[in-house]
Amino acid sequence: MEKIFIELVNNKIFLVTLLTWLIAQTIKVIIGIVRHKRFDFRWFVGTGGMPSSHAAGASCLAASVGLKNGFDSVYFALAASFAIVVMFDAQGVRRATGKQARILNKVMEDIYWQGKIHEGRLRELVGHTPVEVIAGFALGVLIAFAAFYRS
Repeated sequence: MEKIFIELVNNKIFLVTLLTWLIAQTIKVIIGIVRHKRFDFRWFVGTGGMPSSHAAGASCLAASVGLKNGFDSVYFALAASFAIVVMFDAQGVRRATGKQARILNKVMEDIYWQGKIHEGRLRELVGHTPVEVIAGFALGVLIAFAAFYRS
């Protein structure tokens, strides 16, 4: 177990990817505080918002693998394919889920006021807009280049 921990701590790609996720989530919190004039811890651990931490982490992983192992390596191909799937999912399927949740919440609210249903609300902020995904992608690639060209 100790060996695994030491290997993880020494894995630069893993650490830079994790740091990228942390930075993206922190940016979301800062934007939330500025926009809403309050702090909400759910902004740090939740999904959705600007920038996409999914896109940031996946693009950082792909760029880091490419910088370390070459952009012609099978490892980069795997990481880049993974990043593409994550980014399409973040702004496609998950965003559609959020839109559906918003509509269902409105329907449930209408029914609730008529006294016929008493259910909890669904999470509406699930996915990302294309701009949030692009911002996350750019953030991830920039951090990867900064981490690998700095050393």
